[in-house]
Amino acid sequence: DKVFTWRQYDVIKEEQGEDAANTAQKEALANGKILIKDVIADAFLQQILLRPDEYEVVCTMNLNGDYISDALAAMVGGIGIAPGANINYTSGHAIFEATHGTAPKYAGLDKVNPGSVILSGVLMLEHLGWQKAADLIVDAVEKTISQKTVTYDFERLMDGATLLKTSEFGDALIKNM
Repeated sequence: DKVFTWRQYDVIKEEQGEDAANTAQKEALANGKILIKDVIADAFLQQILLRPDEYEVVCTMNLNGDYISDALAAMVGGIGIAPGANINYTSGHAIFEATHGTAPKYAGLDKVNPGSVILSGVLMLEHLGWQKAADLIVDAVEKTISQKTVTYDFERLMDGATLLKTSEFGDALIKNM
């Protein structure tokens, strides 16, 4: 048995009291068990926004995962800038990708924010141990955005921002390296 669940906690609390439940949870965690917090999606959305430090891994069904990941991406600027990574820390295999889909309606328009795929590349560089290169890119992204030279998704939310095309944003990143 490698997990301790909220259900187990609740049963112990009901049968033996809250102190016993707290003790059982502490012992389980001290013995290397994983704490499973079973939460319905709407309650989870509130909890993850108010107490993000309480969560390390989120496992959910696909549709709820889509809602949750998009909502959490909004906390850092939206899916246009949120990076994505699927890493198997046992085998070392990894895939790095933008969190958004392919967005074919924007193909060839030189309009969308390339931040998600660029920052996914940063995660890849970090995974490979190339921290200096990763830091160079992150610093350039931060500097470019702080200069309010951004693509349309950010420009519409920032007072006094300069609207850039995708390619122009890339050029601005290079200038800020």
